Amino acid sequence: MAMTLTVSSALADPSQLPVARVEPVTDTYFGETLTDRYRWMENDHDPDWIPFLETQNRHTRAVLDALPGRSALLKRIEHLSGDVALPTQAQRAGDRVFFEQRPAGAENYKLFVQELGQVRLLIDPTQSDTATSHTSLDWWRASPDGRKLVYGLSANGSEDSILHVMDVETGAVLPERIADTQAAFPNWLPDNSGFFYNQLTGKVGTPERYLDSRARFHRLGSDPASDPIVMARGLDSQVVFEKIQSPYVVTFAHSDRVVLMIRDVRREARVLVAPMSDVLAGKGKWRPVAEFSDEVTGFALDGDDLYLLANRGHPRGRIVKTAGAAPNLASAIEVVPESALVLQSLALAKDGLYIRAMDGGIARLLRLGRDGKTVNIALPFDGTLAGVVTNADMPGALLLLSGWFSPAGIWSVNAEGRVVDTRLTPKPAIDASGYTSERRFAIAEDGTRIPYTLLYKKALKRDGSNPAFVSAYGSYGIPAYTPSFAPRTFALLDEGAIVGYANVRGGGEYGRDWHRAGQLENKPNTWRDLIAVCEDMISAGYTSTAHLAIGGRSAGGITVGRAMTEAPGCDQRRRRVPRTQVDRQLPGRYRWHQVSGRVADHGRHRSARRAVSRCQDGRAPAGRQRKRQADFAACRFRRRPRHGLHARPGRQGSGRYVRVHPLADPTCGKPKALMAFAVRFSTR
Repeated sequence: MAMTLTVSSALADPSQLPVARVEPVTDTYFGETLTDRYRWMENDHDPDWIPFLETQNRHTRAVLDALPGRSALLKRIEHLSGDVALPTQAQRAGDRVFFEQRPAGAENYKLFVQELGQVRLLIDPTQSDTATSHTSLDWWRASPDGRKLVYGLSANGSEDSILHVMDVETGAVLPERIADTQAAFPNWLPDNSGFFYNQLTGKVGTPERYLDSRARFHRLGSDPASDPIVMARGLDSQVVFEKIQSPYVVTFAHSDRVVLMIRDVRREARVLVAPMSDVLAGKGKWRPVAEFSDEVTGFALDGDDLYLLANRGHPRGRIVKTAGAAPNLASAIEVVPESALVLQSLALAKDGLYIRAMDGGIARLLRLGRDGKTVNIALPFDGTLAGVVTNADMPGALLLLSGWFSPAGIWSVNAEGRVVDTRLTPKPAIDASGYTSERRFAIAEDGTRIPYTLLYKKALKRDGSNPAFVSAYGSYGIPAYTPSFAPRTFALLDEGAIVGYANVRGGGEYGRDWHRAGQLENKPNTWRDLIAVCEDMISAGYTSTAHLAIGGRSAGGITVGRAMTEAPGCDQRRRRVPRTQVDRQLPGRYRWHQVSGRVADHGRHRSARRAVSRCQDGRAPAGRQRKRQADFAACRFRRRPRHGLHARPGRQGSGRYVRVHPLADPTCGKPKALMAFAVRFSTR
């Protein structure tokens, strides 16, 4: 089957598209009146809302079903999607290795334990499933000696966890149960006698559900109802925090102190320390270590040495050391200076600190040894480190590592820095030897080098005839589209397509400066970087304007939508893009303000919002002159995967559909430039 870029008449003809009701609502900010024609859509009880969605879905279904060759492509995608085991977490405890993964073909994750060279299934939540319900394993943590396990189960994707404790040797579940433990984050005492955990206090199904959570301590065998509250808002006059923030107590194997971490939606945490014995006695005096403004994103206690991953003034991160008994961040000793690498996390092992790092979206691994020297540990391929797991009583670490053509697996690194596959995760029977990846850099209009990756079949001809689909994100400082094994894309590569991923500014691939360069008043860099990537592909002969499509999910819709409307070669005057007030949309509002500011804030935030809302009275701002004129079209993929398909079990509901929302206006540029990839993910 030859892959072609064709558009059905239903999609090419705007008159066939479903039409939404127009009901203008106006607001005035600082003398400027904004009109929102679709404010009514914010009310999901509006009688026109569900019928409109259903009409959209029927139209989309008709368009996708009419695509030539779709049936064969779908079968290939289904075959590739269901054959991969996926690990998500691992831990060394005592003489056991615990690991969670979804077996190939399964719909849910399970917990296994390796002991004496043998692997045993420890928790299978599907055993509790019925014809009308399912159970998910939300989180777990083994005791330091590996003999006990604390874990959370929830029903029907609710994530409303109930805490359980298991005897690992026998598999017996102990009688204690603790409800409201969705974000428990349990931390065991070094003597294995109990653990700290976080408990929610808000009513299920209300906006207050996640407010005013509290940290508690549970002693094994005791009544959970009597578990002492270690930290809660208003409990300690010296530790004041907001109701949206959550307290967690973190323990370390070789320290008599514990860390109080206060978190909210930010990556940074507020950090305090206190003697463990005082905290357990209910008289902990918490000493402040770092505020949110200090931008600390990681920490570890080794005896009285407190290591901190600090980012303030060092956008790619550095590691400093201070005394746990008398912490002072201002006078802390720098042990790993800032470099070209972005430092993401740290984990303490017997032979030193293992540091997860990144270079433009590609994983790197460092170790700060006991001799104070930092060494680079070579990884077997360019990939993504989803986790680095250590045990303070053992040298080395476990790694969750994946690559473009290497399935996610659990690897181990020893004290000599040798990285090997543990083979705890079975390899799929998928041959990826015929594909290759290429790392390239486009030059943005301000001279910045923008990294991107292309995946394609070997021996690809660079004659401009290859269909290409490029994805981009660029928000919240998230390093999106780092190497991951997604065999469903191989179905496209097999047909001669190129799949590309652009690491545009606004993400975190090069640290906080890279994020800020695509944030607020700098937001236009995000979509202009994508335009630069596409132009570089065209000029290098990988594809051409007639065969190129772009896509993005979630906040990637901003990147793609604006690249599409600003790309030269498109008759901007024929496009009308309605302006909406995202401030009014409550879900995610706090984080959205970090991207483009608040519409009500005068100054730079207002100008940032104007940049995102490109069209004024249906006309675009003055375009930029470019050497190459490129047409771009886009589809925004919106899906709710069934549990186990790139989502934790039940995390996003149980829908089995992919909703492809055409954003491109077929009257803009060449209709043949519009391509919709129809993808139905396997639900086996």
